[in-house]
Amino acid sequence: MKRLLSLDFMRGLIMVLLMLEATDGYERLAEAAKGTVFVPLVAQLFHHPWNGLRCWDLIQPGFMFVAGTAMAYSLHQQQAKGVPWRQLFLKVLKRSGLLLFWGIFIRMVHPDGLSFELWNVLAQLAFTTLLAFLIFFWSVRQQILFSLGLLVLTELLYRCIRVPGFDQPFTDQHNVGNYIDMLLMHKTSKGGWVAINCLPTACHTIWGALAGKLLLSQKTGAEKLKWLGLAGLVVLVAGYGLGWTVTPIIKRIATSSFVLVSGGWCLLGFALCYWWIDIRGHQKFVWFFSVVGVNSLFIYLLMNTVAGGINEYADKIAAGYLSLIHVPSMTTRLIASLLTFLMEWYICWFLFKKKIFIKI
Repeated sequence: MKRLLSLDFMRGLIMVLLMLEATDGYERLAEAAKGTVFVPLVAQLFHHPWNGLRCWDLIQPGFMFVAGTAMAYSLHQQQAKGVPWRQLFLKVLKRSGLLLFWGIFIRMVHPDGLSFELWNVLAQLAFTTLLAFLIFFWSVRQQILFSLGLLVLTELLYRCIRVPGFDQPFTDQHNVGNYIDMLLMHKTSKGGWVAINCLPTACHTIWGALAGKLLLSQKTGAEKLKWLGLAGLVVLVAGYGLGWTVTPIIKRIATSSFVLVSGGWCLLGFALCYWWIDIRGHQKFVWFFSVVGVNSLFIYLLMNTVAGGINEYADKIAAGYLSLIHVPSMTTRLIASLLTFLMEWYICWFLFKKKIFIKI
C-alpha cells in the first residue's frame, strides 16, 4: 500500500506548530508585535477569547482529524493481515486507555498540588478514537448520520438542560458543560474549556476516518479530491450558516457550528495537501514535517513534560552568547525559542533516522 505523504505532512505540520508554541515563541512574537500592523496577524496564533474563529482554533480539530485518518490506514493494514475485530478492539481500547492516562498525567501537577482534569486534547482523543472505531465498520451514510446526531445531542444538552447558575447555553462559566465539569472534577476551567467537548469533537475523528476510507478506495485521485473538496465546502457553508444565525461559533465549548466550520477547514486543508503532495508530486520538503509526524504523540508528551528544561537551557545559551555582540533582548528571546525548536526537532530526526517510532 502506497504511503499517504499528505497525511505525514499534515500531521507533522500540526506538531511543528505545537512545538513552536511550546517554546513560548508565539508569546514573544506577540510582545514584539505590540503597536505594529502585525498585531492582527500574530493574534491568529492564539485561541479566540470566545465567540469567533482564529487559525489556532483549527489545530486541535486538525490533530483529531489526522488521528482518524491514520486509524483508517492502520485498521486497513491489520484487516489485510486477517486480524479479527476483537483483537482490533482490544488494541484500540488499550490505546485509548493510554491516551487517557497521559492526558490526565501531564496536567496533574499544579503549584498547589495534584489535580484531576479532562480538558487536555489527549484525554479528549481517548474518547473520540474509541467512538470512531466502534462505528468504523458501519456504512458511510450511517457514520455521517451518527456524527450529525452528536451535534444535535450537543445542541440539546446546551439548550435544554437548565440548572440554576448554569442555564445560559453559550455563556462562559454558566453553561451545562461547566456544570458537568463541577460534577466530574469539582471545578471549571478558567479558560472556559469543558470535558464534554469530546462528544461533538468526535466528529473530527470520525470524518478523518471517513476521509481515510475514501483515499483507500478504488476511486481515481481526481474523484477522491472532488469528494474531499465537496464535503469540505458543504460542511463549511453549513457551519458558517449556523454560526451566523442560530448557534455561535465557540471553540472553547465546541459548539455544533464550530465543529462544522473547523471540520470543513480540515477537509479542505487535507484536500489541498493531497492534491499538492500525492497527486502533483511536490514532496521536496515533506520530510522536514514527516520527521515530527511519525512520532507525533511522543513529541507532544515531551513538550508537555520535560521540555521546560530544554526551553530554559536554550534561553541561557542564547542570552550568554548573543549578549557578547549586544543583540537586543527581544531578538535574543526569539532566537532562543527557535533554538529550542531545533533541539526538539533534532530529537525527532534522530529517532526517525534510527527508525525508532514510539507508539502510544
